[in-house]
Amino acid sequence: MNAVWRAGLAAWFAWGLCMVPALPARATDYKLSTLEWAPYTSAALPGMGFITSTIVDAMALSGSSVEVQFFPWSRAVRLVDTDASYTGFFPAYYSRERAARYLYSDPVGRSLVVFLERTDRPVKWSSYDDLQGLRIGVVRGFVNTEELDARIASKMVASEEAPDDRSNILKLIAGRVDLAVVDQQVYEHLVQTDPQLARVAQQLQVNPKVLESKNLYVCFQRTAKGAIAQRALNTGLRKLRPSP
Repeated sequence: MNAVWRAGLAAWFAWGLCMVPALPARATDYKLSTLEWAPYTSAALPGMGFITSTIVDAMALSGSSVEVQFFPWSRAVRLVDTDASYTGFFPAYYSRERAARYLYSDPVGRSLVVFLERTDRPVKWSSYDDLQGLRIGVVRGFVNTEELDARIASKMVASEEAPDDRSNILKLIAGRVDLAVVDQQVYEHLVQTDPQLARVAQQLQVNPKVLESKNLYVCFQRTAKGAIAQRALNTGLRKLRPSP
């Protein structure tokens, strides 16, 4: 075989390889929306936070893949209602209103919900009646406790919304609210990683009376796809955390 023939054959073979269609990458099975809520969920953390990692690992044990996208919380929830490509959102507390609209997974974690207060203005309270006359800082779209949310809705307790936990805490520092509802781990992470909050951390303390210890869940669409995703996650969670 002469050199010209070999060169022509090589060119023909290379052209043939180029004409072979590439195999498509496997599509992600489910897309979930969440928020920046470190250490539970964050694009900046290993595994995107330990709750995200738990969900991804559990789904993988059921043979499913997950894509996670980060948004402000209100949008993360709204996308599941308005964009069919989003199968669910997390991490969510339980509420009866949400349970009527979404399919709840088994718990994917726990959250200790507390009041944050200023050290120079501590609040002593034993029942929700004691909160009358105070202004409570809450995050827009967050479920708090059932009774607190009911009292806020009925105007029995005054409240002021913030777009996120950081803004809520800054309102507390500025004296715009008397107490701020926050997850304790989220607060501790913020004062360790946010320079502005770290500078004022000595002015803040967690109120000794815990609001509630709550489970965290994934909320899925009430659709056939949502039900399949719910079963896949729950199956994976049981494999990930086998009963003793």
